[in-house]
Amino acid sequence: MTSRLSFAPRTGSDGAPQLGTVPPRMARHQQMLRHIPNALSIARIVASPALIVLAGNGQEGPFTWVLILALLSDIADGLIARVFSLQSRIGALLDSVADTLLLFTALYGIWVFHPDVAADHALAGALVVGAWLTENVAALLRYGRLSSFHTYLSKIAGYALGIFVGVFFLFSFQPWLFYLAVGVSIIGNCEELMLLALLPTWRADVRGLWWVLRERRAGAAP
Repeated sequence: MTSRLSFAPRTGSDGAPQLGTVPPRMARHQQMLRHIPNALSIARIVASPALIVLAGNGQEGPFTWVLILALLSDIADGLIARVFSLQSRIGALLDSVADTLLLFTALYGIWVFHPDVAADHALAGALVVGAWLTENVAALLRYGRLSSFHTYLSKIAGYALGIFVGVFFLFSFQPWLFYLAVGVSIIGNCEELMLLALLPTWRADVRGLWWVLRERRAGAAP
């Protein structure tokens, strides 16, 4: 896993640490810190089958709290990775897999515990899943892997979906929040489909279509 942090302290000719280097104890702490985002993603992956078991057993209370913790961990791992510049290829892949599993686990929970809501809004849910499936199949055909672009719009969509699910299970179904999350999610997947057409090779953590177009214009400028 690559990282932008350098953990090896530099020394001068006399063997003393140079100014601005990282002390050994701090370096060990940074080494531990770099694994936290991936550990949180793995925890979400592990939580998904546990959530399915809880839903299958009709335990909505435990299901809700495990789901909420998993959603909060999604916010935490991205925040830690960005603040400390710990983004990596494997981290982007793990985060995408964890988010996908959590999305479908949440949908399964809605279907099990609130079948009336699932039936009433089946078309909107199918559009979200269909847009996600189209983008990911296209990414596999294009790059041989999930896109994991993590655009700003996809992050907003993820937060919107997470907030909707959390509010739904903790309080009640909010139609405006549901349709907001659905709309942003579909638009985000459409943006990623356009990015697939524009980017010949895979890149992680692409900010969005506007930035890619700006790069292309700058590259074409004389």
